[in-house]
Amino acid sequence: MKYLQIMRPWHWTKNIFVFAALIFGRKLLGPVDEAFLAIGSAVGGFICFCLAASAIYIFNDTIDAPTDRLHPEKRNRPIAAGSVTLGSAAVVSLLCAVAAVICSYLLTYRLAIIILMYIVLMVLYSLLLKRMMILDCIVISIGFCLRAIAGAVVVAVPISPWLIICTFALCLFLGFSKRRSEIAQLGENSESFRNTLAGYTPELLAHMLDVTSGLAVVCFLLYAMDEKTVQRFGTDLLVYTTPLVLYCIFRFSALIHTGKFSGPVQLILNDLPFQIGLAVWVISCIAIIYADKLGINFGILNW
Repeated sequence: MKYLQIMRPWHWTKNIFVFAALIFGRKLLGPVDEAFLAIGSAVGGFICFCLAASAIYIFNDTIDAPTDRLHPEKRNRPIAAGSVTLGSAAVVSLLCAVAAVICSYLLTYRLAIIILMYIVLMVLYSLLLKRMMILDCIVISIGFCLRAIAGAVVVAVPISPWLIICTFALCLFLGFSKRRSEIAQLGENSESFRNTLAGYTPELLAHMLDVTSGLAVVCFLLYAMDEKTVQRFGTDLLVYTTPLVLYCIFRFSALIHTGKFSGPVQLILNDLPFQIGLAVWVISCIAIIYADKLGINFGILNW
């Protein structure tokens, strides 16, 4: 159980970005054999990224064990608490990384390249880049972009620039949100836990959250109204899901300032109103994108 815990399975939810191309690439529904192949490939890509991410989580926890012991929650992690030895953790991390590369290669060599890029980038992050203010959040966002690109690769759809831009803007917002929650939770002890938090202030992070949340919404609007998007889906109705996007972002931003949650994952997994808003948005997007296949007629909205 403790070895599964150091793999942080609850953080695997971050890898749902792999499924973005499956939905927006119109691969979710279609001929049964093609749909099953696309879904199976996307699930395979998701599993590969779960293994790769777990390898990095373990590697990062090994390095951060001394500082994790200063954190009110992270000090209970098996590596920081001493219930898992550094040697055992290193072996599990290596096994996860090797399994991720091998399994991804079996799907497609291009996915294996992306997985390797992700692992190298995140190792650099753990060793050096996470100590560089602002760059730390940018690197995390690039990691999520690699997830989205991987999803496009495994289901064999063109990699849309909008997929990358929207993912980057949203995840930059999530990255700064995590820093804001850490400061709210740790207070005066935040610097001793993470050096970069000394450079971040609540006021600066509030400004960064405003900018990145606005950027994420604008990117989505531009994507929804883009001529190629309208041609691909045969409708511009995606723009009408913007209120749901705004609700989720505003709800997330409001809660992250309270310090009640230690990070985005905890908030997403525990806040029911946010979960409902996100679920309704996803269902709405699927209904709009696959309206022709589902036999849905939006009537007066298509004018």
